[in-house]
Amino acid sequence: MYKIVGTDGRVYGPVSADQIKQWIAGGRANAQTHTLADGATAWVPLGRLPEFANHFSAQVPPPIPPPAAGSHRKINGHALLGLIFGVLSFLCCCLLLFAPLGIIFSLIGLTQINQNPERYEGRSMAMAGLVLSILGLIFGFILLLVLIANGHFHYSYYNHLTP
Repeated sequence: MYKIVGTDGRVYGPVSADQIKQWIAGGRANAQTHTLADGATAWVPLGRLPEFANHFSAQVPPPIPPPAAGSHRKINGHALLGLIFGVLSFLCCCLLLFAPLGIIFSLIGLTQINQNPERYEGRSMAMAGLVLSILGLIFGFILLLVLIANGHFHYSYYNHLTP
C-alpha cells in the first residue's frame, strides 16, 4: 500500500499499486509525485520506486532525430528575382519598371526566408536586390528630373519637331 501527495498538497491513500498505475496512466501522478510506501520512513519521488519506474519511460517523448545528411536549404526564388531586377534597375535606371519589381520580389523573398529559415537561404541576395532596386529608383527619378529641367520633356520641344 502507498500514500501519495497530490498536486493540491493533500495526502491520498493508502492505495494499492494498481491504483497508482491507473493514476500514472491517467496523468494524475508522475515520476516526481512524492510517495510513501508501507514500512518506509521517508517520502520519495514515485519514479525512484522500482515497481513504478518502468511506467514512466513511455511518457518521455522520443528524441528529435538530426537532419538527414543530404538535406540542404533552397535558395529562395523571390530573393533571386529581387537581385536580378535590382541589378537591372541599377544598370538601366532610365527604365523605372525594374526597380518596383526588384523591391517587391526582394521583400517577398525576405518574408519567406524569415518565416522558414530552415527551408530557405538567400537573405543577402534579397537585401542586395532591395538596395540596388532602391538606388536604381532614386537614380531613375534624378535622371527624369534632370531631363525635365533641361527641357527635354517640354511641350514646345516636341512641337517644333513636327511640320
